[in-house]
Amino acid sequence: MDWQINGLPMHPLIVHLVTVAFPTASLLILVEAFWPALRRRLGVITPLIALVSLIAVPLATSSGESLEERVGPSALLEAHTQLGDTLLPWAIAVFVVAVAQWAWQRWVLTAEAHRPRPTLRHDVRLVVSAVLTVLVVGTSIGGIVTTVRIGDSGAKAVWSDSSAT
Repeated sequence: MDWQINGLPMHPLIVHLVTVAFPTASLLILVEAFWPALRRRLGVITPLIALVSLIAVPLATSSGESLEERVGPSALLEAHTQLGDTLLPWAIAVFVVAVAQWAWQRWVLTAEAHRPRPTLRHDVRLVVSAVLTVLVVGTSIGGIVTTVRIGDSGAKAVWSDSSAT
């Protein structure tokens, strides 16, 4: 596929979607882990934002590979390409954790709060909530750090003097 609009590469446009949607999803799951009222209020919005970013990451990678073929090789571009390939596992993890956190809130915690006698033991709820929180912290921070590293390498590849590499 030729990733162009009016002769201009689509990669910068798709990358901007990733750099907005993915950190937003990552930050939302992180804040929601410690602010359950926000998690209840946002509901399925956070998993949907994570889904958008999950879809956008492979599009950014593919459009970047197309652009790489047009501009030619460089050490900085190769470093950016290699880092770019590391974001998809983080996007998958953030999406899975966002869905798990939403489902836990919706079908367990909210349902338990409306029952006269909770069906899950208190210690089970605490353990699952703690595990989810650890997963949220790890995936959100890891994903954001990876996004920043990829963006930094991409900026260097675009704005550095290519004759110096």
